Amino acid sequence: MAGDGGSGVDWESLAEATSGAIGSLVSTTVLYPLDTCKSKFQAELQTHHGAHKYRNLSDVFWEAIRKRQLLSLYQGLNTKNVQSFISSFFYFYGYSYFKRLYLEKSGAKSIGTTANLLVAAAAGACTVIVTQPLDTAASRMQTSAFGKSKGLRETLAEGTWMEAFDGLGISLILTCNPSIQYTAFDQLKQRIIQRQRRKNGGSAEDNSRVALSAFSAFLLGAVSKSIATVLTYPLIRCKVMIQAADPDEDDDNEPQRPSKPRAPKTMLGALHAIWSKEGIPGFFKGLHAQILKTVLSSALLLMIKEKISKFTWVSLLALRRYLFVSQKKIKAA
Repeated sequence: MAGDGGSGVDWESLAEATSGAIGSLVSTTVLYPLDTCKSKFQAELQTHHGAHKYRNLSDVFWEAIRKRQLLSLYQGLNTKNVQSFISSFFYFYGYSYFKRLYLEKSGAKSIGTTANLLVAAAAGACTVIVTQPLDTAASRMQTSAFGKSKGLRETLAEGTWMEAFDGLGISLILTCNPSIQYTAFDQLKQRIIQRQRRKNGGSAEDNSRVALSAFSAFLLGAVSKSIATVLTYPLIRCKVMIQAADPDEDDDNEPQRPSKPRAPKTMLGALHAIWSKEGIPGFFKGLHAQILKTVLSSALLLMIKEKISKFTWVSLLALRRYLFVSQKKIKAA
């Protein structure tokens, strides 16, 4: 296999995985306060009296300030960073490995659109299964009352081992999100290229010569990601509600507030709760924050990954050379 250097390690996939994981770690940390506000806003369900604790995203932020718990916007950050790092590492490693495996087995020089989507879905599914307990714990920490978040071990110990996999089914379904994004991106790209070709008076054969500018590619990436988010958002909100901390532990200092319903723990239960209490608009509550966070996170991750990928590759090559030399010395001894 190319890139293994005869040592049994896929160094190229390892470099991709490491760069992606570091990029994810940085983007998660930078955007974490927004993510916390978004998650608490999404998790809240209207009470039987029609009351809402949070009317909009800024209410979550001002609550943290009012309670002098601004640093609690980072509650669960360590767990989220561990989950984000492992998730990105597994995804990029799995994607790179499965792609390389497909090319070797098929003998093709490049991977087609359908195969690429299948490879991405396989990598995403493997990643979700491995990291779901960490994802559940991080969501519970984020949606706990400000200043009352517990550690990773305490959070997972509150329920059964099966409860650590709350939302796994939805997470597996949501692995289709990149497929929707890629399809939307490809369709929009083809339309722009055809328009440019007609404007330049070119023929159909000139399609391959027309390239998108960096700004157009970024804009199309943001639009396609937004389309994928809108189409899958009801499931995204259901997943947050299923993984959220139980609301009855939240507001000890606010006894006048009507009692809150317990969070549903199944997809059908969450969908029914949203429909019965909030109607159709409830399925898209917090959509604007989700799009903002998702687009910024993707842009930051890819930008950082591209910037450090060369350095990561050089570092791993140096490590491989060191290990190879060390092994030769051991054998010689």
